[in-house]
Amino acid sequence: MNTPVKISSITMLHQFLELKKTVNPVISIFDFTDIRIEPGLLKMPVITDFYGIAIKEECTGKFKYGQQVYDFNDGMMYFTAPQQVMSFEDPLLEGVKGSVLVFHQDFLHSYPLAATIKKYGYFSYNVNEALFLSEQEEQSVTDIFSNIKREINTNMDAFTQDLVISNIELLLKYCDRFYNRQFLTRKKSNSDLLTRLETLLDEYFKSDSLSKAGIPSVQSVANELHLSPNYLSDMLRVQTGQTTQQHIQYRIIEKAKELLSTTGMSVSEIAYYLGFEHPQSFNRLFKNRTAVSPLEFRQSFN
Repeated sequence: MNTPVKISSITMLHQFLELKKTVNPVISIFDFTDIRIEPGLLKMPVITDFYGIAIKEECTGKFKYGQQVYDFNDGMMYFTAPQQVMSFEDPLLEGVKGSVLVFHQDFLHSYPLAATIKKYGYFSYNVNEALFLSEQEEQSVTDIFSNIKREINTNMDAFTQDLVISNIELLLKYCDRFYNRQFLTRKKSNSDLLTRLETLLDEYFKSDSLSKAGIPSVQSVANELHLSPNYLSDMLRVQTGQTTQQHIQYRIIEKAKELLSTTGMSVSEIAYYLGFEHPQSFNRLFKNRTAVSPLEFRQSFN
């Protein structure tokens, strides 16, 4: 039961969920109420080869994506990417309202979206980082879902795929905008998150762990904060103008400035203290961020 079920096609997904036969083998849109699979089977973890975009209106139960559990009472939209492990826990599908759009990577073949879809970081957010929608935003999303569903379920012609791709691109751009709005409007939670991030980085400096474990990676910091790396970086970019990597580097440089101006440590000693394996790497980063070398910075105090 713990071994993920591989679902490599939209047809297999319809069979797994006991949906009606799919009209198109590489794209489908269906309502939660269409699902007929027994709840016990839905608890099985699955890995898919396609993208999924879901909007929920009313439901209970929990959804597990990667190692994170998402309470369906907490969000409006979530996004899944190929090769991610997903499963439902204690699902009560009778209470679910909403729709799911799934499309195989092959559906995007020969379109620019095949490459640009990777820039939408929310496909790799944890599902507990779901997108909350206002009524107006929800209406915009459901209208696009309706357009896609109408195109898929009517007689396909030479324009169908172009129109569906255009609607998917529009949907992704809207969701990008809505997430940006969410980062800006959830000031209290984001402020708390920034405080936790600063406290975490402070602990790295105070414990001398940089010299032992090296500079913290974006992944390790995100793990400590129980967030996905992309969500953390996107939130920070909106709040501070810097990604997580840039913010970590900023704190490293600020600490380096402190050590250069208040201690007698050599530049190499400071580099090793801050977690750099090679002083040259430290020198290069310092100069890129300040326009002067560490030695030149120190000499400016003399």
